[in-house]
Amino acid sequence: MPRTKGDHEARRRDVSAAVWQVMATRGFAGLTLRAVAAELGATTGLLTHYFPTKRALVEYALDLLEQRTLSRPRRETGQGLTALRNALLDILPLTPEATDTNRIWVSSWDTALSDPRLSADYARKYARSRQQLTERVAAAQERSELPPGDPAHIAAGAQSFVLGLVVQALLDPASFPPRRQVELLDDYLAALTGHDGGAEGARGVVAEC
Repeated sequence: MPRTKGDHEARRRDVSAAVWQVMATRGFAGLTLRAVAAELGATTGLLTHYFPTKRALVEYALDLLEQRTLSRPRRETGQGLTALRNALLDILPLTPEATDTNRIWVSSWDTALSDPRLSADYARKYARSRQQLTERVAAAQERSELPPGDPAHIAAGAQSFVLGLVVQALLDPASFPPRRQVELLDDYLAALTGHDGGAEGARGVVAEC
């Protein structure tokens, strides 16, 4: 009996779920055809229909990761500094889903660094993210919520800060639980505003935005 298109799509969904589960539990380095097949309860021979090479599996996994990242629920954009804060909060591992996604992204860096084409693709992804942050910084400056300065430079600093915080939270979640991540981000943003009323007062200024 021939397979229908519905059967094929259902199988692809099953394969996607297996690939995601392997990445979430083993990291990107543990992504192999054998591991995906075991998660799926199938043979590696069946998977070669979808992934004839390891590169094909890697490319598919990265596409799946980007799709899952983009489809995650986002905070309302807001305006000015609020929009910038929300964009940065959306990057942090504050929920189990966001933690899994960030863990996979970070574990994929090693693969990207060893492949010039993937490195260039990652550089473009982070450049797009910086551009979005730059637009939010500029909007906050127009509202006098941030002092004058090169918005691209400020956005690059904010991206670097939040990615560093992501790594800290993944490696030492006990020391960087969600509440502390938010506090550290608010302290960082308060410093950008030039507020000098102390840490608690500075957080209050940002939280009100």
